[in-house]
Amino acid sequence: MDTDTNTDTNTDTNYDTSYDTSYDVVVAGAGPVGLVLASELTLGGARVLVVERLAEVNETIKAGGINSTTAVALYRRGLLPELTQVHEEAMSRFKEFTRAHGGSESASPVPPPRFAGHFSGIMLRADLLDESDPAFAELGPVERVGLVPQAPLERLLGRHADRLGVEVRRQVELTGFDTDEEGVTVHLAPTDGSAPRTVRAGWLVGCDGGRSLVRKLAGFEFPGTAPEITGYQAIADMTGTEPLRGGWNTTDVGTYAYGPMPGRVLTVEFDGPPADRESPVTAEELQASVRRVTGVDVTVHKVRSSTRFTDNCRQADSYRAGRVLLAGDAAHVHSPFGGQGLNLGVGDAMNLGWKLALVVSGRAPVELLDTYTAERHPIGAWVLDWTRAQIAVMRPEPRSRALREVVTDLAGTVDGTTYFVKKISGVWQRYDLPGDHPLTGRSAPDLELADGTHLADHLHTGRALLLDLTDDPKLRARAAGYEGLVDVLTTTCPQHPELTGLLVRPDGITAWAADTDSPEDDPTEALRLWFGAPLGA
Repeated sequence: MDTDTNTDTNTDTNYDTSYDTSYDVVVAGAGPVGLVLASELTLGGARVLVVERLAEVNETIKAGGINSTTAVALYRRGLLPELTQVHEEAMSRFKEFTRAHGGSESASPVPPPRFAGHFSGIMLRADLLDESDPAFAELGPVERVGLVPQAPLERLLGRHADRLGVEVRRQVELTGFDTDEEGVTVHLAPTDGSAPRTVRAGWLVGCDGGRSLVRKLAGFEFPGTAPEITGYQAIADMTGTEPLRGGWNTTDVGTYAYGPMPGRVLTVEFDGPPADRESPVTAEELQASVRRVTGVDVTVHKVRSSTRFTDNCRQADSYRAGRVLLAGDAAHVHSPFGGQGLNLGVGDAMNLGWKLALVVSGRAPVELLDTYTAERHPIGAWVLDWTRAQIAVMRPEPRSRALREVVTDLAGTVDGTTYFVKKISGVWQRYDLPGDHPLTGRSAPDLELADGTHLADHLHTGRALLLDLTDDPKLRARAAGYEGLVDVLTTTCPQHPELTGLLVRPDGITAWAADTDSPEDDPTEALRLWFGAPLGA
């Protein structure tokens, strides 16, 4: 699409046109993606406003965990202790469920060393995972924080954003915007009925979910495949659940999951998308679905938290249209199977935040933003296909059931389990960046340095890091003119004596690496590519 087209989405509403302060970036949506993006922008020096129509964190049951790439990203910002606490609280509830259903705490499954998960409800056995696979090497101490539900994660990210000074306005809804060559005028309506206002910003980022108003008003193309399922996920008070089997199960009608949290149930029926996705899920509606799928006469007394979902799979053709960008579900939607959505969105935010902050500061040209779509769109396209494949394996018809048996057999092998876990955890991801070193384009390893610190300990600031591992003044000199953008650390890495230098982008991706076999390599081109010309050049 034309990324330079101006957009006028104003309506006839009478707005207060005296600008309510100017910002570098307005972020629509204070879910995990919006909060991570706003925090990254703020670390990069941008002035950010986040607007969110909800008054508080949405407690509706959604994502139940994070994968390795998300855990590593938050670890690099110093959030591991808080993540660990959230994980431990979730594990406590999981153990409560296990005891209530005939198990014991000692018999409760221990979280695997790496994120395990499932494929189309086919559970992956942690004992079959080949942990010696190089893809799992040096991720850092994040292997036991996978069970992090979305609502507690949002609260954690909200506290992080607050500490950074991010301005978040709740109960404020974006209703439209006008773009021009200089920026965006954003129209806001407080949900308490007070007068609508406008704010002026250089950029607008839609992190406002799968039915994104920002995406629709900006005119992004959103191609994909139509849904064929109706799914329910809920926390409910139920009786008659004794015959339900814990975990994921297939039946002649569809698929269901029971647990691992008390009262949590999920059903999938292949009867087309729901006619109504807006109204609350009633106890009668959930009960009917559970009975149809499971064949068990469960009685649902009260629905405490619920959501409907489908397998609608769509992706924006580009993640940028002029001064409007998309991230998270606003840029791509798919079924929730495999728990990829939240992780994909956090990856978008980590990739976009530092780049947009650099453009805002004037240190990098606007063309840097082209690399956001170039790097993230292929990852999103892969996730859509990954979820489509799970639907194909889940259908309650003979061909799919035969395929499911084959996939189940493969998943029950060491090679099969390792393949699936690598895909689910995100450790396979690599951006196509210039350079031949095997680390280039990959998430940087959490190197243990000579002083006992790890690489992640030096990334809390959100700045890039040039690691000089041979006390080379010529290498350090390459960072001259990048003060405030690139930190320089001279140390050694005893476990990797072959490495001589590493340039790590703010999102943790290796932009350049050199070792003893390539002493002539230097990071000059990589520095200019990602951070513009040095000051004084």
